[in-house]
Order: sequence, then structure tokens, then C-alpha cells
Amino acid sequence: MSTLPPLIWLQAFEAAARTLSFTAAGHELGVTQAAISQRIRLLEDRLGQKLFVRHPRSLSLTPAGQAWLPSIHDAFARLQEGTSEVFGHTGGQPVTLRATPVIQQAWLAPRLVAFHRWAPHIAVRTVSAIWPDDFGPEGADIEIRYGHGDWPGVEVCSLGDEALLPVCSPALAKAFDTPAALAGHTLLHAVGFGSGWPAWFALVEMPEVEQQCYALTCDNQVMTLALAAQGAGVALSHQRLLEGRKDLVAPFDQPLPSEEGFLLVRPSRRQVSDEAQWLWQWLCKGDTDANAVKR
Repeated sequence: MSTLPPLIWLQAFEAAARTLSFTAAGHELGVTQAAISQRIRLLEDRLGQKLFVRHPRSLSLTPAGQAWLPSIHDAFARLQEGTSEVFGHTGGQPVTLRATPVIQQAWLAPRLVAFHRWAPHIAVRTVSAIWPDDFGPEGADIEIRYGHGDWPGVEVCSLGDEALLPVCSPALAKAFDTPAALAGHTLLHAVGFGSGWPAWFALVEMPEVEQQCYALTCDNQVMTLALAAQGAGVALSHQRLLEGRKDLVAPFDQPLPSEEGFLLVRPSRRQVSDEAQWLWQWLCKGDTDANAVKR
């Protein structure tokens, strides 16, 4: 191939591959879904291979698209770094922060309120992520991830040790005097976590009780906590997510320590703006103290 494809085609591929949505890519790039679709088709024609599998309501990358995507990410990252080195950072650019909805609600929101009061001139843009594949260094200055922190190419700041506790509505909590009393009630499960109800029942030495419970499974912790607050059952929640909540209580003071935790993450190779550095330091501090960061 004598020439590279046009940059706007590459931008369309990168945005669509990252979001797995032509519509979302169009919103991000300020064009229509049809324009993104056309650019992708032109790119596929130029390359001679399909990059996406088009399902009725979703997209997925072909093996060729998956193999090519890291090179595109690296190329855009290098272009951004080179531009910053030569011309400096463009003023007024927001600091992009990606996190799951539940950590945004429970932990991040009060800290962003305090940060905005301290530095109202710094624009912050939050982006939601649901699944592990939603995360990645591209497109975000800072992320809050959950795990062991063993991701390549990133700098990590731990938000502290984490533990899991059963939680439910105050009214339902009156029914529980011991973990054995959970028998016959509904356990709310959130998929995707390394520790869950089997580990908690093993901790309290009552593994047989789980088999005597009903189950309701959700694909995110926001929903399990919302159901628990409505009295639909008992959820297993990270202690950090209970800050300031009065609609949920822990009927048992028997926390399950977790080997995983909530971690601040940022790309290790990317040049950091002053604004992103201040927000990083503020969140690493972990509280809402206005003296947490010194400019």
C-alpha cells in the first residue's frame, strides 16, 4: 500500500472500535452515524478486509480489526504526545475521568464537588464504563478501575484496602440476627467480581446457607444496591460504596477482605497536564480536604 488511509477514516475506526458503536463514534467526532459507517466501509475497501462484524444491535471487531487497533491507539497517542511537546497543551481542554457509575455515585461525586469548589477553572469530563473492556488508557486522562492493579503501561494509585459487607434496607435488616437468618431470603449478585457470596459464607463458616437462598443477578453493582435499598434482597457491597448512604445498612459486622480494590489509573507514557496532575493528586489523597493538593 503506497499511502496511508485518510486520517478521518482512521479516527472513525478508532472511535468506533473503542465504543463499539457507530452512533457513539459519530457523537464523539461530531458527525452522523451514517458518516461513520461510510468512512468505515471506505477504509475496509482500501484495506481489503472487514474490520467490524455488524450484528443486528451491536458491533464487534474482526480478528483483523483487533490486531490493528493497538497500532492505531499507539499512533494517535504518539501524535498527541508530539503535538504537546512542540506546541504545549491547548488551554481549556477538560480532564477526562472514566469510572463505573457506582463509584461515580458513591465515592467520586462528593470529591468532585469539593475539587470544583477548590479549582472551578478546571473543566472535568466524566465518562462511564460498565465492563472491564470499557477501560483503557486511550481517551481518558484518569480512570478508576477495580482489580489487582497489574495492568501494563499504566501508573496506579491505590484508594485503600477494600472489604465486602452484606447490606440491605433498614426494614429488612430487622429480620437478621445471625447469618443463618438469611436462609429463605434473596441474595443479590453482581457479576464480574473476584469475591462474592460463596466467599462471604465461607468466612462466616455457613456455606450451606447460600443454597437455601433465592438469587437475583445483575450485570452491575448500581442495580444490586438499588434493589437492596428497595427491600428486594441483600446485596454484597464494597464498604467504600456505602459512604453517606442511609438507605442501606449492614446487618452483620463481618466484612470480607478483598484482594482487589479501587485504583486510580493513568497512562504512564502520556504527558500529563497541570490540571490532570492536580485532579490526580486530589483523588489520590482520597478525601475532600481543600489542602490536599498544593499548586
